[in-house]
This record gives sequence, structure tokens and C-alpha cells, in this order.
Amino acid sequence: MLLMNDSRYRWLILVPRRTAISEIHHLPTEDQQCLYTEITKVAEFLEEEFHPTKINIGAIGNIVPQLHVHIVSRKVNDPAWPDTVWGHSPQVGYRNAEASKIINKIIKNFTK
Repeated sequence: MLLMNDSRYRWLILVPRRTAISEIHHLPTEDQQCLYTEITKVAEFLEEEFHPTKINIGAIGNIVPQLHVHIVSRKVNDPAWPDTVWGHSPQVGYRNAEASKIINKIIKNFTK
């Protein structure tokens, strides 16, 4: 799991530990089910922690071919609303303390 370095959105990226896979449907069925379960857990975490208006989930991968899934917590007052976050505007990186706070919440939630 990766935290996207854009402080305007709570945006996590899941990267399955499978090489040479670019599409979800290329995963074995068991791995697909595991990925969907993990996506659900991340979406629930974002919902509980950050109270978004909407959760966007996408496996875009046009630039990075390795399979990865974006789970983006959106709010009606975010800079890109209601459009997509991709290509909207330059990223605004986290300050170290803010990133650490979110990472600690992630660790607490996903290492039980």
C-alpha cells in the first residue's frame, strides 16, 4: 500500500505483489478475491477516518503498467470536484508531520 503524495486528497494505492500482471482479470481467481477484499478494507478505512463524499476506485495504469489500484477519498470541496483527480493540477505534497500522522493511522489499522 502506498500513500499518494498529494495532501489535497486522501489517496491510497494498492500494488499486488505479482510480477508481469497489468490487469485484474489476469490474476488467478483467488488473488482477484483477495484484491477485492483489500480494496473494500481500504475504502472502509478512508470512509471511517476521513468522511468523504465519495470514494473513487480505479485501476488505470496507462503510465505505470504494473497492476495497481487507486482508492481516492473525495470531497465536494476538493480542488478537482466533480472531475477526476488525474491531470487536474500539480500535486501538493504532504508536510512530513501530516504524512506521518496518516501513515501511523494506516499502520494501526492494517497491522492488527
